[in-house]
Amino acid sequence: MGHNQKVYESQLYEIWQNRNYIADLTTVSGVDISVLDPGVQDLSESGPDFKNARVRIGNLTYVGDIEIDCDYRDWKLHGHNIDLKYNKVILHACLNNKFKQPYVYTKDGRKVPTICIKDFIEEGRLQNFKSELTYESHGNNLKCSIGVADVNFEVKENLLTTLGVERFNKKCERIHKRLKELVYVNDLSLKEPVLAYDLPSEFEEKIFEDKSFNDKEIWEQAFYELLFEALGYSKNKNIMLSLAQSANISLIKKVLNEGHGNEFIEPLLFGVSGILPKNIANNGDRMPAYAAQILSRWNYIRTIYDGKTYEETEWHFFKLRPQNFPTIRLAAGSRLLIEIVERDLIAKIVKKIEEIRNLTVLINSIRSLFVIKSDGFWSQHYVFDKPAGVDVKYFVGATRADEIVVNVILPFFAVYFEIFGEEKLSRKIYKLYSMYNQKSDNKIVRDVANNLCMTNQLKRTVLSQGMIELFRSYCSKNRCLDCPIGKIIFN
Repeated sequence: MGHNQKVYESQLYEIWQNRNYIADLTTVSGVDISVLDPGVQDLSESGPDFKNARVRIGNLTYVGDIEIDCDYRDWKLHGHNIDLKYNKVILHACLNNKFKQPYVYTKDGRKVPTICIKDFIEEGRLQNFKSELTYESHGNNLKCSIGVADVNFEVKENLLTTLGVERFNKKCERIHKRLKELVYVNDLSLKEPVLAYDLPSEFEEKIFEDKSFNDKEIWEQAFYELLFEALGYSKNKNIMLSLAQSANISLIKKVLNEGHGNEFIEPLLFGVSGILPKNIANNGDRMPAYAAQILSRWNYIRTIYDGKTYEETEWHFFKLRPQNFPTIRLAAGSRLLIEIVERDLIAKIVKKIEEIRNLTVLINSIRSLFVIKSDGFWSQHYVFDKPAGVDVKYFVGATRADEIVVNVILPFFAVYFEIFGEEKLSRKIYKLYSMYNQKSDNKIVRDVANNLCMTNQLKRTVLSQGMIELFRSYCSKNRCLDCPIGKIIFN
């Protein structure tokens, strides 16, 4: 998908979410539509745009997914018609539908009604769309790339540092909010994730005292969720997070406390995930003994687990390197869970931060905790029923461990020390962040660094995080005149 189309669709998402229409909605074939709940936007790179929407079409109310495209033809062009992940779509919304096609079809052959949004939005909004489409993209260049060489280096560095800290603080705020949710749920003695995404207004008004966060299990659960989300990469982070909320830390402890060893954690994760093959019993000698053993242990766990389970089709394997397959990530996650629950990983990291004065040594020491060497069945397999062509050396390598430190460990412990009044240690975390040089980067960082003539700085974490924030908050939204760099160039 091109840059313009991404911008274009993001505005369509906003219209769908806010229901900014000037007339009552109907499908292309003339059936009345009422959007009861637009659903929750899915921020992953694949799958329908909105999940769990409620839409009345005619006299029937449907619950399912919504796919939003710029053009009716995109349904087939993007392969949604042959993708199982789109089988739960209940409505296809598009801006343009030249031939007034009334339906699209899912992989299982179900007919899904189409709505043409263009007929129901203001003309002024439509003109804004058209003007954005006329913007001529210059490859990966930003609009300011032509004049950016004339901007003082200090101006660029100061802006990126500010944005890098801003991005870090956003992560801290998100973690703090999640901790409050866990405290709130715990106080009400409710099961997760019943109200995790639909908290009542009283939650927003509740004042949380520092002592509210004294429950160790709340911190373990939040840490567990953050680590699993990070292990999922962009394609599987949402379902990894959901898995951590379903098979929560209380369940993990219950399984371990009943006398079952660490060997029950993998079956628990694979069973809840839905990745465990359902036809193991019928495969005879073709299925490894490990898989049969996993199934046997999962069958026991099911007697004490009454929570949500997932389907294999909800996980993304396509276009992933085998090293990043969900199977390998869950194997890594099971080992981190043992570290959290049985070896008090949080306390171990706190002790390192308290005692190690040399910041470079501290960074390397923390990073090493998340480099996980392979062992057992998954050192020679990427999937259950077929050996890997080459051995899997690491479940989590140094580069991924690096990203975990930047995106999880540093913000998590910044919040931890702030809540418990350890100002000196909180400042130490921010200092770590400001001097951290990471091993990894991504396409956004490389493109922005190249455009800003700052390729020598892209490994410095605070600046690379600032580049991501710059791109997402300004460049991708065409907010050039709100950007300090843009103001210099375009004024």
